[in-house]
Amino acid sequence: MMKDLDGMVESELLATGFRFTEGPVWNARGGFLLFSDIPSDVIYRWTEEEGVEIFRRPSGKSNGLTLDKRGKLIACEHATRRVTRTELDGTLTVLASKFKGRKLNSPNDVVVRSDGSIYFTDPPYGLNPIYGVFESQELPFCGLFRISPDEQHISLLCDEIVPNGLAFSPDESLLYVADTENNHLYVFDVKSTGELANGRLFSEIKGDPLAPDGVKVDEDGNIYVTGKGGIWVLNESGKRIRLIEIPELPANLAWGGEDWKTLFVTARTSLYRIRLEVKGIPVGA
Repeated sequence: MMKDLDGMVESELLATGFRFTEGPVWNARGGFLLFSDIPSDVIYRWTEEEGVEIFRRPSGKSNGLTLDKRGKLIACEHATRRVTRTELDGTLTVLASKFKGRKLNSPNDVVVRSDGSIYFTDPPYGLNPIYGVFESQELPFCGLFRISPDEQHISLLCDEIVPNGLAFSPDESLLYVADTENNHLYVFDVKSTGELANGRLFSEIKGDPLAPDGVKVDEDGNIYVTGKGGIWVLNESGKRIRLIEIPELPANLAWGGEDWKTLFVTARTSLYRIRLEVKGIPVGA
């Protein structure tokens, strides 16, 4: 049992025995959850009826997963150093693999804006044989990138932090980005063009091992960040208003369920879920 400001909430263990779980995303049309086990090179599918099954292997040692507005899976692949989309016939379309002729580092997390543009982070965490591939970094920075809605242009939005998890505010006027290396959560203003401005420190997520990692937002604008002790819930001013404890150190999280009030949590070797009173922001709906 775990305590938050609204009383007691319970985390339910759904599955365990994995190596390093990451990147959960709920598919509302199919009623299932997808998540990555990076070192095992697998994307798993979980349903209430069947439990955990292999969805894709190999996965390119995928990390972050999301859905576009058509419900198609978008994946950040460490081993292949690219961002891909799974088409309806199962084939993969490469959305991004290079920037100005140089290989990306290891795409990590990804979100889709309502206009169809895709934002992804590119730290170097997958440049090793366990979580990706043993290769050298070609870009002299760790970038936050945007793929245009027509998929013809990749633009660099920020190269001053080591970006990890990211999430939009409910009205998409803000983009929250985790800088794990420095225990910081940043926020950027999102222009009408999709570009970013006024990047600033939003909150310090202290902890050892390093945090924050995954980021999500609820319909009221509160921010959920994985960190020491569990999931830190921050208000729109960056103040922690709740700590949801998890038995293992959480890496990432995703809203889901029929009413979008279930929080699925990937926590190292296990998958958990938590029922909350607040509704999350739907993905791919």
